[in-house]
Amino acid sequence: MIEYLRTLDREVPAQVVSVLLYIAIHEPCHKQAIEEDLDFTTASCSRNIDWLTDKHRLKKPGLGLVEKWKDDSNRRRYMVALTDKGRELINTLEIKLYG
Repeated sequence: MIEYLRTLDREVPAQVVSVLLYIAIHEPCHKQAIEEDLDFTTASCSRNIDWLTDKHRLKKPGLGLVEKWKDDSNRRRYMVALTDKGRELINTLEIKLYG
């Protein structure tokens, strides 16, 4: 499974994979919930989520697997969910795992 994910980016860190799987299980979810449940700092969580969005740090292209937006009920919080591309990837992973 990890090797399949590495076809998207050869250097994808395990933390990015953890965030992707967390979002897939809990979507849509608050960024703060990811921080708390995975014991990430705010900065680390932001970096990992950005890797999964369409714009990675330093203006490099991201993987385009998740989207984030400000929570309408609390503009200081961000929500995250899978994109269509992210759902396709998760579906493919499930098929590889479970047939």
